[in-house]
Amino acid sequence: QVQLVESGGGLVQPGGSLRLSCAASGIIFAVYKMGWYRQAPGNQRELVAEITSEGVRNYANSVKGRFYISRDNDQNAVYLQMNSLIPEDTAVYYCNADLEVDNFVYWGQGTQVTVSS
Repeated sequence: QVQLVESGGGLVQPGGSLRLSCAASGIIFAVYKMGWYRQAPGNQRELVAEITSEGVRNYANSVKGRFYISRDNDQNAVYLQMNSLIPEDTAVYYCNADLEVDNFVYWGQGTQVTVSS
């Protein structure tokens, strides 16, 4: 059974930082592209950042220079370091695993990030 379990969300003031973690099980983690998506109320789910099995990173323009995605294949985990947070970053953040073939795509349950003073 595939499980993606996010943690690290919470309430933070503007300008603050948070680190999200996603622990994966039930997949051969190293071969999956891993990503973080987010969905704010009334908005569609959008890509925040992703990292391929080769370690190539891609970011949404809105988070470039502020967020950093990393992965640890030994720990079957992916992380999202979020700095200089702004209220517009408020959303539920979801971990995603994508094998990029045969529709093997998995999602976590999401973790809430709220940026507010």
